[in-house]
Parts: sequence; C-alpha cells; structure tokens
Amino acid sequence: MSTEARSERAPVRLSPRTIALYAIGSLGTGGYATLPGLVLTYFLTDNLGVAALAAGLIVTAAKIWDVLIDPLIGAASDRQLARTGSRRGFMVTGALALPLFFALTFAVPPAWGPVAGAISVLLAFLATATAFSLFQVPYVALPAELTGDYDERTRLLGWRVVVLTAAILLFGAGGPALRNAGDDPVRGYLLMGIASGVVIGVGMLVAARTADDAAQRSAVSPATTATVSTWRDQYMSGFRALGRSQPFRALLGTFVLQALATGTMLAGAQYVATWVLRSEDAVTFVFVALVGPALLATPGWTVIARRVGKERAFAMASLLFTAAAASLVFAVWSPGAWIYASVAVAGIAYAGLQSLPMAMLPDVISHDERTSGPGQAGTFTGIWTAGETVGFALGATAVSLTLAATGYISTVAGTTVEQPEAAITGIVLSFSILPAVLMGASLLTLRRYRLRRADIDAVADSDA
Repeated sequence: MSTEARSERAPVRLSPRTIALYAIGSLGTGGYATLPGLVLTYFLTDNLGVAALAAGLIVTAAKIWDVLIDPLIGAASDRQLARTGSRRGFMVTGALALPLFFALTFAVPPAWGPVAGAISVLLAFLATATAFSLFQVPYVALPAELTGDYDERTRLLGWRVVVLTAAILLFGAGGPALRNAGDDPVRGYLLMGIASGVVIGVGMLVAARTADDAAQRSAVSPATTATVSTWRDQYMSGFRALGRSQPFRALLGTFVLQALATGTMLAGAQYVATWVLRSEDAVTFVFVALVGPALLATPGWTVIARRVGKERAFAMASLLFTAAAASLVFAVWSPGAWIYASVAVAGIAYAGLQSLPMAMLPDVISHDERTSGPGQAGTFTGIWTAGETVGFALGATAVSLTLAATGYISTVAGTTVEQPEAAITGIVLSFSILPAVLMGASLLTLRRYRLRRADIDAVADSDA
C-alpha cells in the first residue's frame, strides 16, 4: 500500500498521555528483568555461599514456575476483559504485591546458612515472579488493543523502550550502588531490595491506568470471547494460538533465543566486573555503556523501521548485537576498558532488540484476530511472556553451569578468594561467544517471519 493510501486512512494517533502512562510501566518491567538477572545469582554464590550449580537451579525453578502460570494468567486476563471490560484488576494486584516479595528475596542473611538461605530466596522469588506475571501478561496485551495502526504501534513501543533502557540504567547501576553504599553487604542487599521493589511497584501501578484506555478502544465483548472453563483448556488455548499462527511461532522462536542470549550476558555482567575488570563496582560502568547508547538509539530504530519495515530493522539490530558480543571474547587474553566500547555497540543494537519485536507482536495478534476473532490478546501474551521467561531463565542457568564446570569458587559475604583461570575464561565465554551464537541462531527463525506492512494495513482497512 502506498504512503498516500495510508495517509487517506488517517489513523487516530495515540495521545501523549496514553503513551507516557504505558511507557512508565517499563520502569517496573525493566527493573524486574534487570536487577534479579544481574545480582541474584551473585547474591546466592558470593553472599550466601550457595554453590554455583544450586544457585542456577534456584533461579531456573522460579522461572519454570513463571512458564507454568503465564498461560493461565493470559487466558484469565482475557476472561477478565470480557467480564469487566478491562485488564486492570490483575495489573493492580501484581503492582501492589511485588514490592514486599521483592524485598524479602534479598532480605536473607548469610547467618542462616546456604541451605536455609537458598530455600528462603527460592520461596520469596517464586512469590515475586507470580506478582510480576499478574502485571506483565496483561500489560504486553495492551498495545494490540490500544491501536491497530502499524506505525503507531512502533511509536508506542519505541517510547516504552526509551523508559525501559532508562530503567535498565537506573536499576543496573543504581541497584549495585545501593548495595555497596555501606560497609555491611547484608544491609546493603536489603536496602537495595526495598528501594527497588517500591520503584518497580509504582511504575507498574501507574501503567495499569492504560488498561482503561485500551478498554475504551477495544471491540471485545463477552459474546466475542471464548469461555475457558478449566486449566487444561487455558493451556490448550495458548497451544492453539501457536498452531494456527505461523508469524507468532517465528517471532516467538526468535525472541526466546534472543532472551537467552541477553540473559547470559546479564547474568554474567557482575562476574565480568568482579573477576575480569577486577572491580565489583565496574558493573555500574558496564550498564552505563550499555544503556547510554540505547537511550539515544531507540528513536533511530523507529525511523529505520518506518523506512525498511520492522522485520528488516530487527534483523539489522540482531546482526549488530552478534558482532559486538563476539568481539568481547578477546577479553580472555586482553581485558581492559575497551570492553566498554563493545558493550556500547551492543547497547545500540539492544534498543532495537527490545522495541521492534514488541512492536511486531501486536501486528501478529491483530492479524490472527482477523480470522479467529478478537479478545485473545492475553492468550498470545501469556505464551509470549512464558517464552521470554524461559530464555532469561536458561541464560542464568547457562552461566551457572559454566561457572560450575570451570571450577568457580563460591564464598560468603566478607571473605576473599582467587578464582582459577578456567573460571575466568568461562565467565568471558558466557558473556561473549555464547550470546553471539544464540543471537546468530535467532536470525534463522526470524527469516520465517512473513508479515509485512501491507498485511497489517489490510487488517486495519478491514476493521475501518
């Protein structure tokens, strides 16, 4: 469809208020995705004395729980939308519950011992993950209901990623800074957990207001939404969505591989700071190098997507990230400040890796609704969030397995050890070659994504 034809359709632009409120939600999602991935494994191994393999299993167990509940929450969110006209209830519940459980995750003292400490962290993090899923699944469903326009979705998700990257900087740099503010690491982790949990909860609570805006634009009614009666039916609704939507399968497969790639880098960043750059505080500079360029690059990826299409821009960002990650392998032989430059290039790519697939997901949902009917966005986003969770969980697991295999020595707070050379090499490889290989593999699945602008414009025209 030509530019003139698209302008004749004159889509309604989203208001700055709606965009701002939705974007603020990424203050919560960015904080939750960043801080536990960055410091939780390290908190377990280097503060509570938990073995690296056990620490990885704890993080993975919590993520598996996410995978189990996300499809259920997605289907339940669709039913709530049909019953009440809004997805807001689940979002508010998650926003109110998360700060308490997030603080409890980092409130466990080393004096409890590795076993009791590991169990306590697991239970608290399971509760945190549940609260987050109650918010995240309906939150990701909203863009498909807020607007049907191809470019407006890119605009909406672009501003969301601006806030997301700022949140990554805030939590990735500010969280460890709070932890290290005093001489007592136990109190430092507790302060970090309380302050971060409150900020995450507030961001989520503010974003919940956009659910009402989506409800006003949505054509969903109880008559157009399928009734799901049992937990088995709720799971099957997600598998049916996967089965009938080839674009969803391609996009989800790509996103899961990329979540795994970025998850390995995130979980390995603190170890790189401590044992490669030889400064625990260097993790702050790693995140500044990553997020600073990403903040500037997000509008650029939006412009590129308008000109060449979201899927081509997404492939460009993936290739750039692959090259930047691969270059970090040289830190095995020559560690130094040059690492920040490679991380900065990865940050430019990371902005596109966040905004573009999230802008493509509403396109997939609206394309499916053309044949399957409206009111199933939550089903799609439940599967999507579960897939993202799998990626990040396996990323942390991959790092912990690498540490265990290369002889990494766990410690409790206040003690000092020297890591073997094999462990340091393993840290670098999990921060460079592994994510590069995974990102390269994601390009193969992205090639199977066949939705283009014309397909989405045709859906919007049919709804007009």
